[in-house]
Amino acid sequence: MNPKEFLDKNKQKRLDQLFEFLKFPSVSAKSEHKQDIVRCAEWLKDQFNAIGIESKIMPTGGHPVVYGEKITSPDNITVLYYGHYDVQPPEPLELWKSTPFEPIIEGDYILARGATDDKGQLWTHVKAFEAYTATDTRLPINIKVLIEGEEESGSENLERFVKENKDMLKADIIVVSDSAQFDKNQPAVTFGLRGLSFVEIKVTGPDRDLHSGSFGGSIANPINILGRIIGQLHDDDNRIAIDGFYDDVVEITDFEREEFKKLPHTDKEYLKKTGAPALHGEKGYSTLERIWSRPTLDVNGIMGGYQGEGAKTVLPSWAMCKITMRLVPNQDPNDICNKIEKFVQKIAPKSVKCEVFKHGGSPAAVVSNEGPWLDAAGRAVKTGFGIEPVFVKEGGSIPVVGTFKEVLGLDTLLLGWGQSDDNAHSPNERFDLNDFERGTYSALALIEELAKVKA
Repeated sequence: MNPKEFLDKNKQKRLDQLFEFLKFPSVSAKSEHKQDIVRCAEWLKDQFNAIGIESKIMPTGGHPVVYGEKITSPDNITVLYYGHYDVQPPEPLELWKSTPFEPIIEGDYILARGATDDKGQLWTHVKAFEAYTATDTRLPINIKVLIEGEEESGSENLERFVKENKDMLKADIIVVSDSAQFDKNQPAVTFGLRGLSFVEIKVTGPDRDLHSGSFGGSIANPINILGRIIGQLHDDDNRIAIDGFYDDVVEITDFEREEFKKLPHTDKEYLKKTGAPALHGEKGYSTLERIWSRPTLDVNGIMGGYQGEGAKTVLPSWAMCKITMRLVPNQDPNDICNKIEKFVQKIAPKSVKCEVFKHGGSPAAVVSNEGPWLDAAGRAVKTGFGIEPVFVKEGGSIPVVGTFKEVLGLDTLLLGWGQSDDNAHSPNERFDLNDFERGTYSALALIEELAKVKA
């Protein structure tokens, strides 16, 4: 029996085992689930050991990591697979059609917390490994697995873990399946993520709230000043006006433009999803270019003054806003934080105290289309899905990908089997049974395709 035949024969078994995995309420954000996290990690370790991947539980400052490896030959390529066994809190429970940690099949979907984010997607790779070891088929790659238990609560300890275990984690490429296809009929390989910088701006005027009749017009209103500062962060073409912000920006490549044009995207459908009345963005770029390949700056929230019912005629003491900036290749998160601080201090009037609290962030990550990795991933996805994949970028950020690049010097292949409407982080999270199967066969094909890179 060959590995594909093994998968053909064991469809129900791998689904049953996935259900076991999904039953663990491994919610990393809640201390009440600490023992559930430990039990889930132990179960996963045992699953890896049972298929010949020597695994162990490794402590961190928080929830543990499950690490395992199977080294077949020093001449083989080494692939590091990353995933997470923790999940989001299931609340609000009343909106679920079923009990979140009692998985069910509803129509064509597996319904449970963690079904697509990330237990179901992770499980496709575990079963691909098993298809080799259970049939005594020569594994043409070396496998390492790093499965964390804190992804859904910020991966607070992962960067330290990676830095402390650089030698153990040495590899040639990293594979992550924790994202989505382009749409229901179009699989995708994600070759780029934007980075992230985060700052808070606080403007302080008087040392307490003042009567707006007695003091308004003679003392600066921090909310008014903050509004003026925010208004100067973009110019009339919706470009970010911070001095030097674009100095290191890598322009959109011909490869990106060509790939984006292949996608079944229309601005009309995009707008329909958002409910917004019209598009808005940097002049001279398409919608996909704006959200995947151009940097942005967005105010995420504003605080200050009286927020209660009715009127309260005060001149507020302070106002604050939270700002995130999505970054593109070559932009350094700390440098961008420093630049916005310098710009804000330059434009803030002396009638207020202005503070910028810098929280750093993560850099953008891109896999070069000139190397062999994207081609190998594309061939594997075509084998599993029967459809030629498209190559896309993602406007969001996955900090661990930047950590892998910075600390290990490795690129990451992002191969998502789910869909954008799988309700990840929401009630009624689901995973299409067909996507689970196609993802498993793609994971199997990926092993052979990556092996060819160094063959």
